[in-house]
Amino acid sequence: MFGQAPQWVLADGVPIADALVLSHPEQCDRLRAACPEAAPTAVLAGDPCFDRALAARPYRERFRRALGVRTGQRLIVLNSTWNPASFFGDGGTGGDDLLPALLPRLAGEFPVDEYRFAAVLHPNIWHGHGPGQVRAWLDRARRRGLVLIDPLEGWRQALVAADAVVGDHGSVTFYAAALGTPVLLAAAPLHELDPGAPVSGFMRAAPRLDPSAPLREQIDRLVEHHRPLPGPAEYTTSVPGEAAVRLRSLFYSMMGAAEPEWAASLEPLPLPGHEPVSVTAPLHVLTRVPRPGEVSVSRWAGSPPPAECVGGDAHIAVHEDTRDVDWLELADVVFRDGRPDDPRFGSPAVWTAEVLHRHPGCALAAFTAGPSECLVRPRGGRLLSLSSAPEDPVDPAAAASALHALLGAGGGGDDARAERLVTLLDDGGFTVRSGARSVRVRVTGEPAG
Repeated sequence: MFGQAPQWVLADGVPIADALVLSHPEQCDRLRAACPEAAPTAVLAGDPCFDRALAARPYRERFRRALGVRTGQRLIVLNSTWNPASFFGDGGTGGDDLLPALLPRLAGEFPVDEYRFAAVLHPNIWHGHGPGQVRAWLDRARRRGLVLIDPLEGWRQALVAADAVVGDHGSVTFYAAALGTPVLLAAAPLHELDPGAPVSGFMRAAPRLDPSAPLREQIDRLVEHHRPLPGPAEYTTSVPGEAAVRLRSLFYSMMGAAEPEWAASLEPLPLPGHEPVSVTAPLHVLTRVPRPGEVSVSRWAGSPPPAECVGGDAHIAVHEDTRDVDWLELADVVFRDGRPDDPRFGSPAVWTAEVLHRHPGCALAAFTAGPSECLVRPRGGRLLSLSSAPEDPVDPAAAASALHALLGAGGGGDDARAERLVTLLDDGGFTVRSGARSVRVRVTGEPAG
């Protein structure tokens, strides 16, 4: 039993610790069975890590915004522990490594405006392979929008923010289930676990990922039909919210000192730095214009959309910083993000004019100036501002693609496009539909010149 066998807790037959902190009586029973000599040192003091996550749940939306998750998006956290049978390994199957094999499919099955993916990898993965190697392995996925979470400081916040976790037999997956988050097991090597351990019972009861089946359907079904399993929450700690009080009492008693008069408390989970969505892989954009002034948009990073999604009009949108530079000559929309006052770009007016001059096939250039605003220049037109409500914004790059679709809807030449733009300006903007969301985008500026 990892951590409780004699070789872990005894030295020359004597307990190495004066107090061995455990979070549940079940662990005390297991210690008594595995190493009776160390049983007198057991202290039931809860789980401060879990208590901090519980206390952070009221701030879930802040953590989601910090990770760049927009209203209506589902945040899927991919979690792996560190041994060969893990999600990052072969899952105990002896075949290909699971997570690296699944990552390309995420781009092909999940539209970027409806799903956000983050990866929490065990610190030993980073230490064993080196940060440079891990980032190199995941580089293509990162360019398609995957964010890598700090394995020491950011994983609890990611679990609080997550809509679902795809993981394995590691403790982070168990914590996710204890928080009530839907969990799908990509790897569950039962042969590596004690059959009597709570994590083993969880592995047997939790739903499994089928790598051969469509992934999006499995994720959606998991979230929509989720029923929390009682085991993880029950066995993570028997005294939720009490770890600070119990631990401080233990520490001061061991020092033989009186406790302070003020209440014991834990440091709140810090709000992580903002992780803006940065998709630099070419975007395949599908649009439909069911009526004037309204457009539905779905965007797919680095891969064409699934066959069942094809329909309407299609165009290519490419970030100026893409490493797939040949795609810039094929792009209908070229966009980038930055500060409008950044002197390196001159200004959004200068940058958009340069882009249209440099890429003759580009129909619209878009400079994203914030989470809810971009400045765009259609070919042959003046600079326009697109903005949505800051409290419920649409991705400005998606709004730029929507405008491109609206200007081209119905065909015709430059005069027809100019007339459509005048109508949009007169109407004050247009509506963008993405998944189940519907967001109004305001348009301001001059239509010609």
